Amino acid sequence: QVQLTESGGGSVQAGGSLRLSCAARGYTRSRYCMGWFRQAPGKAREGVARIDSDGGTSYADSVKGRFTISEDSAEDTLYLQMNSLKPEDSAMYYCAADDFFVSGGDCEFYGMDSWGKGTLVTISS
Repeated sequence: QVQLTESGGGSVQAGGSLRLSCAARGYTRSRYCMGWFRQAPGKAREGVARIDSDGGTSYADSVKGRFTISEDSAEDTLYLQMNSLKPEDSAMYYCAADDFFVSGGDCEFYGMDSWGKGTLVTISS
């Protein structure tokens, strides 16, 4: 099972930037499906961005053009670069992975079954 540890959360003002990191252990570099979710108080968890070993990326409409997901195989780390942050981006952010992803398959949020403990992002207006 993939083990995930997030870091990089914090408090910034609206318009600022943060980069979240997720250290991943136990995943296969040649076939991975990983992503970022977030959950604000009183709201459902939502998928923010995902990336797979076939080079595919996908973003929620609310973050398109502002967030960028990337993966560094040499460092076994997943990143989420967040720019032009808004107060509504405030949430606990979680890294997730699909343990059973197969190259050429569909990388979807619903398939992710390994989770980190999260890192808190707070954006002030």
